Amino acid sequence: MKASTGIRVIKLWAEQALCATGWAQGVTVTVDGTRISAVETGTQPQPGDTRLGTLLPAPANLHSHAFQRAMAGMTERRGPNAHDSFWTWRQLMYQFMDQLTPDDVQAITAFVQMEMLEAGYGASVEFHYLHHAPGGVVYDALGEMSQRVVAAAQESGIGLTLLPVLYQVGGCDKRALGPGQIRFGNDPERYAKLLDAAQSALRALPEDAVLGVAPHSLRAVTPEGLLACVDLRPDAPIHIHLAEQMAEVEETVAAWGQRPVQRLMDQVDVDQRWCLIHLTQMERAETLALAATGAVAGLCPITESSLGDGIFDGVAWTGAKGRFGIGSDSNVRISLTEELRTLDYSQRLRDRVRAALATPELSTGRALFEGAALGGAQAAGRGKGMIAPGELADLVALDMGGVDLEGRAGDCVLDAWIFAGDDRAVSEVWSGGRHVVSGGVHRNRDSIEAGYRLVMKRLQAL
Repeated sequence: MKASTGIRVIKLWAEQALCATGWAQGVTVTVDGTRISAVETGTQPQPGDTRLGTLLPAPANLHSHAFQRAMAGMTERRGPNAHDSFWTWRQLMYQFMDQLTPDDVQAITAFVQMEMLEAGYGASVEFHYLHHAPGGVVYDALGEMSQRVVAAAQESGIGLTLLPVLYQVGGCDKRALGPGQIRFGNDPERYAKLLDAAQSALRALPEDAVLGVAPHSLRAVTPEGLLACVDLRPDAPIHIHLAEQMAEVEETVAAWGQRPVQRLMDQVDVDQRWCLIHLTQMERAETLALAATGAVAGLCPITESSLGDGIFDGVAWTGAKGRFGIGSDSNVRISLTEELRTLDYSQRLRDRVRAALATPELSTGRALFEGAALGGAQAAGRGKGMIAPGELADLVALDMGGVDLEGRAGDCVLDAWIFAGDDRAVSEVWSGGRHVVSGGVHRNRDSIEAGYRLVMKRLQAL
């Protein structure tokens, strides 16, 4: 049995809302429990309605490693290597991670989820690979760390898609896991048990919680492990890191004579269940082939910029009707608007154009936001990402009193919010019908922030 939400029927009235059919005026949205039960347009506010300015579907944050939030700002000095890179950053991340206890992870995750909600995200997809104690020692409860992610979601109220990660080997040559990676490690048999434990933990959350699977990457799972992972939950979302770094491409070519995209597509049937994270090292033919599968490109532009991953070919992908969503990955900076802005600006810088992702019908902001909402919901297993009857009530309202949104309507609201404004425009957020942000502030901010501060003080003292 799922935990009871205890949510009553509520009515929201917005001056304008981005509905499934486009912008509408005078919109009344009825929320019954976790879902939208009715959407009416051309209405007037009634007594008891919550009155709003602009109401939008709240996109899911489709890729997060929550614990990495606590190391934000700690890796901005060049190390002893002449060439700092993703790989040198990863070694620092492993060292940091080995200091974390289950209590730390719970407090950090709750803080991250709170920041996501205040930024306008409606749900979080946790790509969860920190399973064991330092040295790879298994906790008394195999799913201890999954339980901590769930406990954080109970405190934050965020809609959670939990993706326990299968991580078997240290590279395509099947070398043993290194000192940092060993906290991630499982064989397929123990991973199946871990997945069952995570499913049990999720029963503590409301009915909109989702369990998925995540083979970490082609270099971290064996071919047999990949197939076993995919088959464990036939209807669940599947996420995998793919084609992020040139060294990864070179390793797969050396091992199998194939680049990562072709290797994956030859091994499994990639379809709408799949979310492929990063995709910053693809050739044009790979981009078009993957876009045609219906899978979601899981983009994390701030992290990809921070780590020097490269630039995803968003112009070719969206031109081929490919779906995409946004994630905060390393959580070095949690901002929905900055992620979308960075995605578009990277395309402009590469191609020396403006409004790179706009279409004849949609402004840049509309194309970015609506794309992220649709793709994020698909990747999270949370429906269609629309304001429509039957859909989860993941909703974000903007404060139209902000100077950047003054006098704006329709697509211009999204353009101004993404390219001129910031997260301060977020006024109200509902996640699965739970009213978690009011007046721009999370309902449990004080207690969640206090817990995070205690963790940071302890880590700094080590």
